[in-house]
Amino acid sequence: MLAPTRTNLLLLKEKVQSVRGSIGILKSRRLALIQEFLKTSQPYLKSHNEISELYNEAILNLQLSLGQSGEVVISSLAEVTGREFTMNITTKSIWGLPYKEVEAQESAVRQLNMRGYDYRFTDSTLEEGIECFEKVVDALVAKAVYDSKLYRLCIEIIHTTRRMRVLEEKVLPRLHNQIKTIASHIMEREREAYFRLKHFKQVRESQPATLNH
Repeated sequence: MLAPTRTNLLLLKEKVQSVRGSIGILKSRRLALIQEFLKTSQPYLKSHNEISELYNEAILNLQLSLGQSGEVVISSLAEVTGREFTMNITTKSIWGLPYKEVEAQESAVRQLNMRGYDYRFTDSTLEEGIECFEKVVDALVAKAVYDSKLYRLCIEIIHTTRRMRVLEEKVLPRLHNQIKTIASHIMEREREAYFRLKHFKQVRESQPATLNH
């Protein structure tokens, strides 16, 4: 326990003001992070819904084309259409938080004559299905940006909230208790000093009266 002095009492009061300032900064940061999280969530959800719709459409077209072209034809096309798909991964920052941003060097969607086979011998349903799958790849790459960003924002919001609660629920109450204890000791000492001084004055005042008698 700190010595119950006025100096320590003043230092504790300064610490309280400092902690309150830190809490205010953390609250402002937390609010800004939450706003950015909500702002980023909108395109993320839109992208998620877009992927679901594209994937469902792609699966439907694939099932229809299986009935028309057969599994052997579609499997052979899958073997000749493979290609390298290069992506750039860069580190960016928001509110001091680093996160990874993924960007494809080119779109996954290709023209018919760029798919590596003669499209004159395939049906339109299969081509539509392939295009949907390629769009799914593009959408997944775009969604990856939001995944990383939202994850970092979410983690930082949790950490900021925890730090804020520690200051509010543990540090501040402890400082207030220390201030209360020291202030109580100082008041008790001043009260004792007052009574001693009062008693001393009473003694001094009573001494001349005794001598004159």
